[in-house]
Amino acid sequence: MRILKKLLSILGMALLVPVLLFEEWGWEPMARAMARLARLRLWARIEAALRALPPWGAVLAFFVPVLLLLPVKLFGLFLLGEGHAMSALLLLLTAKLLGTAILAWLFQLVEPALMRIPWFARYYPRWKRWKDEVLTRVRQSRPWHIVQYLKERTRRGWRRLRKG
Repeated sequence: MRILKKLLSILGMALLVPVLLFEEWGWEPMARAMARLARLRLWARIEAALRALPPWGAVLAFFVPVLLLLPVKLFGLFLLGEGHAMSALLLLLTAKLLGTAILAWLFQLVEPALMRIPWFARYYPRWKRWKDEVLTRVRQSRPWHIVQYLKERTRRGWRRLRKG
């Protein structure tokens, strides 16, 4: 039983870590990009309305982008089934990036309201702590350091090539 639990834990981490890394990589820059839109008067009004939502209204606000992107993602799966792999991949990747940007932006606006929901206030800090621990372990791993080294060498090589 102990071995099975360990195997399931490893499998869960292998599936979850790429998602966590993507979300972590994109969350802050995408939220900043969305926040730049606040310079627009209409966008600023939308943000003010979202900040004023009651706790359960904030929860519902998260379902709007999910529901709006669901048909797009289903269409991407349809394209995949019809043999249009590249179009499907581009559509699904764009939907993921857009969805992450919107959710990052939304979360920053409605987090105070969400923290007034007792179960959210109790479990969100635990989730955040666990996620941060997992990402810290990943960033301390040898594969992570190798990828970072290769990324930096590629970046330097690209700069030299462009100047050259």
